[in-house]
Amino acid sequence: MTDMTTAAGYAWFSEQYEELMEAYCITLVQGLAPEELLGALGVGSASRIAGVAGLGEPSYRLGGDDELFVGAASLGGWSLMVEYNGYLGVTDEAMLPLSRGRTVVSHFRNVNAVDHFCWYQDGAVRLHFEPLFPYHRDGTHPDELVTVMRESGFDLSDADDRDFDEHNEAAFALAHRITGVRLAPELLASAEFVCGLAPVPRT
Repeated sequence: MTDMTTAAGYAWFSEQYEELMEAYCITLVQGLAPEELLGALGVGSASRIAGVAGLGEPSYRLGGDDELFVGAASLGGWSLMVEYNGYLGVTDEAMLPLSRGRTVVSHFRNVNAVDHFCWYQDGAVRLHFEPLFPYHRDGTHPDELVTVMRESGFDLSDADDRDFDEHNEAAFALAHRITGVRLAPELLASAEFVCGLAPVPRT
């Protein structure tokens, strides 16, 4: 993890994708092509959409309590999965089996500012925390990335006046540092997403 990406490097996301930033789930999955990823998540039939903005309308129209609309695009040896107003990427019941033998990194925020960051690896939660409250962490290695989290832009203090202005952007930066996958505006605008409805696992 030598990349020095920080929250400032992802300021463009909220500026260019304001609707998505209000309620999103971004997931990076190692070693699976988009079609393989959707198949592993139980997506029955798939369509294709060019550009991340095109995922918004069908997400709100088709998604629900039992199924979520997901789109996945190929980024080299990784797949990028994007959900508008979704949460499959931070659902342990879906991601823990998927992460066996690979790395999965996901972060989420909903319209109520509830947020999660998850680093899954080889069938376990390696790190989990809420970006608004990064001082409280759990997982098998909760303190492994403390320095990297600070460098990414998280204020790890528990003081009332802690700085959390860029905590969403810091989540993007941390995911970038863990995976080495850089998201860029032109990439999201041009990526071809394989899309479909994925069932939500029930506990």
